[in-house]
Amino acid sequence: MTVISSVRSARCAWQLLRDAGAVTFAGVREAVETLPQEIRHPVGVHFGWWDEAGDPATGNSGKAVRPALALLACEAVGGEQAAGAPAAVAVELVHNASLLHDDIIDGDRMRRGRPAVWAALGVPAGILAGDALFFLACQVLLAAPAPLGTQGVSQLTAAVQALIGGEYVDTLFEKRSVVSVKECAVMTAGKTGALMAAACGLGALAGGAAEARVEHLRAFGAHLGAAFQLVDDLLGIWGDPRHTGKPVGSDLVFRKKSLPVAYACAADNAAGRELVRLYGRHDRLTAEESERAAHLVEKAGGRAWATSEARRHVRTAVERLSAAHPVPVVAAELTALAQLITERQC
Repeated sequence: MTVISSVRSARCAWQLLRDAGAVTFAGVREAVETLPQEIRHPVGVHFGWWDEAGDPATGNSGKAVRPALALLACEAVGGEQAAGAPAAVAVELVHNASLLHDDIIDGDRMRRGRPAVWAALGVPAGILAGDALFFLACQVLLAAPAPLGTQGVSQLTAAVQALIGGEYVDTLFEKRSVVSVKECAVMTAGKTGALMAAACGLGALAGGAAEARVEHLRAFGAHLGAAFQLVDDLLGIWGDPRHTGKPVGSDLVFRKKSLPVAYACAADNAAGRELVRLYGRHDRLTAEESERAAHLVEKAGGRAWATSEARRHVRTAVERLSAAHPVPVVAAELTALAQLITERQC
């Protein structure tokens, strides 16, 4: 057990994110500085460090959720925070690589309140900046001591492959009117859960944990990722635009096959059957139709089920965290962080 973990008071969830961001984004910036100047420019635009013309800016670089998980997992098994820093930087680089590509795939022109890189600098810039960050994440881990620089690299690349697989399956779902709850859950386990699981697993690995403890913490991250996605799906339908930055029902307008929708479509009731017919179209839903779809998802039971399922995943995550026998104060912090990101309104 580290001395700092044994004497400090548990921090609140927002402080955890601020502290993780301070450690991580300094490391991210240092790593990005090693990239060729040409690709460094769109990467810096994405992080908000400078604008399209290259002039300094102070934009939001992100919430640092995944880095916080990596740093805390390292401390949870008795490691020093500094040992987990390469894992925190690596998972944040991967996360941002996926965002750069997601914006292109989804046609989203805004990211963190400013133009997405592809919208500002072109699609090639968005693709290649994302590619650069994926490989940079591996380089960061390779420079770390073993086992993070050895086993950790293979674990990160496996998570990236799962993430990419989940993202691709999500695009395939766009061509189908209905997907099953199981199919949707498998997709989100890759798209969202894999990197959160990797963040926790890599942090524990960096902290010198035995395999069993690493697996418990990886499972903690996986279940937390499942809950995170369920909450994200709920916010995509009923979220407040002032917090989400998206119009009400934006996921429904594009007939997104989220978990609440998949559950509602599978329901053996009139609302579920009507929703299937509405989702069977091949064009965007109007504002009135998306409002109707939201009503049908709720009436068919999708909202209540997704809320209950998110809570179940959080409970299971906390059980797996406890099984890892973490440092008590860090366990309290990980639990607080889990509650924040699964009960968020933005």
